[in-house]
Amino acid sequence: MNDSVIDTASTVAGQELRQFVERYERLEAEKKDIADAQKEVMAEAKGRGYDTKVLRKIVAIRKRDAGDLAEEEAVLEMYKAALGM
Repeated sequence: MNDSVIDTASTVAGQELRQFVERYERLEAEKKDIADAQKEVMAEAKGRGYDTKVLRKIVAIRKRDAGDLAEEEAVLEMYKAALGM
């Protein structure tokens, strides 16, 4: 291979690598913007008197599979009964 082919391949690889890095950096910035927006939503809810800890728990529950959640709740009830709670 001659030097110009190697230089061209290196330039193309460098450009592609730069694109990956820049895309990732944009996604990181978007993620930060979304996290900031989520904090604002919770701050607004808290300002209206809602318990943000409970709201976060509800969000987590809504993400879960209904079957897995039901199974966990059944086991929880069984353990509570065994402890006399």
